[in-house]
Amino acid sequence: MKISMAWLNEWVDHGLDAVTLGHKLTMAGLELDAIEPVAGGFSGIVVGEVLSVQAHPNADKLRICLVNDGTAEPKAVVCGAPNVHEGMRAPFAPVGSVLPNDFKIKPIKLRGAPSNGMLCSARELGLSEDHIGLMALPADAPVGKDLRAYLSLDDQVLEIDLTPNRADCLSIAGIAREVATLTGKDLHPVSCEPVTAASDATFPVSLEAASACPVYVGRVIKGVNGQTATPLWMQERLRRAGIRSLGPLVDVTNYVMLELGQPMHAFDLARLSGQIHVRQAKAGEKLTLLDESEAELSPEDLVIADDQQVLALAGVMGGQISGVDTQTQDIFLESAHFSPMAIAGRARVHGLHTESSHRFERGVDLELPMRALERATALFLEIVGGVPGPTQCHQLDDVPGAGNTIHFRPAQVKRLLGIDLSAERMQDILQRLGCQIKMGADPKLGSDPIWQVAVPSYRFDLAIEVDLIEELGRVEGYEQLPSIMPQQSVQMPRPEEQRLSLSRLRHALADRGYLEAICFSFVDAELQNQLEPGANALALANPISADLGVMRLSLWPGLIQAARHNLNRQQERIRLFETGLSFVPQGDELKQEMRIAGLIYGPLYPLHWDSAPRAADFFDIKGDVETLLALSGLDERAEWRASEHPALHPAQSAAIFLNGACVGHCGSLNPLLERELDLPSGVLLFELDLEAIRLGSLPAYSVLSRFPAIRRDLALLVDAEVPVAKMLECIHKNEHTLLKQVHIFDLYTGKGVPDGRKSVALGLILQDLSSTLTDEEVDAMIHTIVSNLQQDLGVTLRV
Repeated sequence: MKISMAWLNEWVDHGLDAVTLGHKLTMAGLELDAIEPVAGGFSGIVVGEVLSVQAHPNADKLRICLVNDGTAEPKAVVCGAPNVHEGMRAPFAPVGSVLPNDFKIKPIKLRGAPSNGMLCSARELGLSEDHIGLMALPADAPVGKDLRAYLSLDDQVLEIDLTPNRADCLSIAGIAREVATLTGKDLHPVSCEPVTAASDATFPVSLEAASACPVYVGRVIKGVNGQTATPLWMQERLRRAGIRSLGPLVDVTNYVMLELGQPMHAFDLARLSGQIHVRQAKAGEKLTLLDESEAELSPEDLVIADDQQVLALAGVMGGQISGVDTQTQDIFLESAHFSPMAIAGRARVHGLHTESSHRFERGVDLELPMRALERATALFLEIVGGVPGPTQCHQLDDVPGAGNTIHFRPAQVKRLLGIDLSAERMQDILQRLGCQIKMGADPKLGSDPIWQVAVPSYRFDLAIEVDLIEELGRVEGYEQLPSIMPQQSVQMPRPEEQRLSLSRLRHALADRGYLEAICFSFVDAELQNQLEPGANALALANPISADLGVMRLSLWPGLIQAARHNLNRQQERIRLFETGLSFVPQGDELKQEMRIAGLIYGPLYPLHWDSAPRAADFFDIKGDVETLLALSGLDERAEWRASEHPALHPAQSAAIFLNGACVGHCGSLNPLLERELDLPSGVLLFELDLEAIRLGSLPAYSVLSRFPAIRRDLALLVDAEVPVAKMLECIHKNEHTLLKQVHIFDLYTGKGVPDGRKSVALGLILQDLSSTLTDEEVDAMIHTIVSNLQQDLGVTLRV
């Protein structure tokens, strides 16, 4: 919202400069974005009168003009503007004056003709981008008067960024109310007195969508002169607010919108047929808008129509078919209230964003349409003349939302804000905000006084008691509120020593070359279903986009999307991990579990001169997972079982079990999914239940033996489908006290090994605490171990 300081000063004499006022508004929640001058930096420019225009003897497109600048002698000026004519009044820069960018005017010759000054366009003065011709001034502009003084150009514009709840400030009137409240100055609003009807001309209106348009006010004005020029003062105020002048029939409605905050529209009465219908659009209807774009309407669109066609997209933009122009003689002036829910999003659907939709989407005062109509009527009569008919007001019998009453307890102010405000000060602030107060007490609510505060109809954001308390703090000044540290006894929780911190897990993966990804908890429903077919993911009622429509069941969808993003940008080596919640519906509840997941693709190590590149495989990512498990001492207890997961390769996937419960999966991405997702082969994934792997066992001290250890190596033949983990489980099941470690140092299949079998080489480390082991003791233990393996798993010694 752009606010002219000069215009604002007419509403409230606040006595502040632009910087101070902008700071005060910012501290009150209306953030100041910029302070800009309304004109470029020029000096010495005056109002000039063109006395005569003659052709240039040496140039077809140039003219020699004689200009009266208020001095004794007229000045000869060469001008190429197409709109220059005798009798015209325009800005004139005499010799010695300075234009923006420190451009000094000097006497020169153009094609042999002397030029003692310059007639200026609006662009050359930094007033607008219009440079088609000279800036035309009114015929009564005083010749020789300084242009800055004549147009009040020593003005500044405040550009204020408003939050969506402060729609009441989308006007000069709204900002002036705020300034008057913040400074304690009196407000001087413009007169909106009713204009007496001079004819009985009316136009019938039918409210067929009264819930979307509870108030519709209109008036017929006949005999207007659309060819009249918009007064310069109005053009300037519109320009300073960022709106281009389009002629008086449009400018007046835009001006009232800026002044009071009520969007309005003027229809050419001669182009209307039958009566006005405020209704929902019909499927297939089309409307050519004022910007010449065509909108294809749907039943969700609220429209203004007559008996034959749609005239306007309600609250957004009018149509060309009924628009006013310089030939318009009679108008039907509309001032209506459209429900925010009826307008919200409709402009965006049609690729539009207008001043009207911006206001109606946020809410316009229900009591404003009638006052705005009377104000606009008075301006029309002043500028374009005409004969007004009576006002026509159509509204619901019980208009909803016209302000509400809040139970307010003054004692709550001290408790919530920590500041003592007197009852008189609170009354003054609330009344300046437009509230009406009725004091009293309610025995049901205690002995403290209770105020009944009636909120003005334009403050939609004030609904409950804390809203009023916030307003008191805002107007009094947030900087006035005391800063008090909360007084609370804090008892530090005793950490579980065996519980691993999340930070430690993250750093472990970072040490192994992973980068942390932070993905949305919302994922694409199709991708989620591809990874877990038939799973019931929770669908969002209002997703932020179509590809973020369901809550994730695992962290893999986000990591896969991140990998695709990186692969599409020529990243050949990817290491990503994420920690976060998964959301699994279980009956009427939503089970939320903390998970940790990772994805790798590409070479195991970055390219280096001393080693040949090798692609990462299943055992590499398995090693990363084992590193995480080892941090909490769970690597020895974890059981890896071959399993099938719909997202993983059938022959390269494993489930990870702890204490008999599955805590995660690890493996290669399913080749079918790689093709469907347009991913290269070799993507590897893991995901673990974070809570299950964070609680491990504490290391315990054991006595070190003073006696030497003995190593015995065994080459064992076992069926190829028997996991080595089963062999280790069989070895450890009898809890041999002398067996300290078991190493797997070779795995072989091929020549010399029977089909369907594999050779596994184990290194056994044996040691006693009390004596040196003898060969007989070692042989006996080895015999027991081999016997158990042979009995349980069919293992034989390889010879």
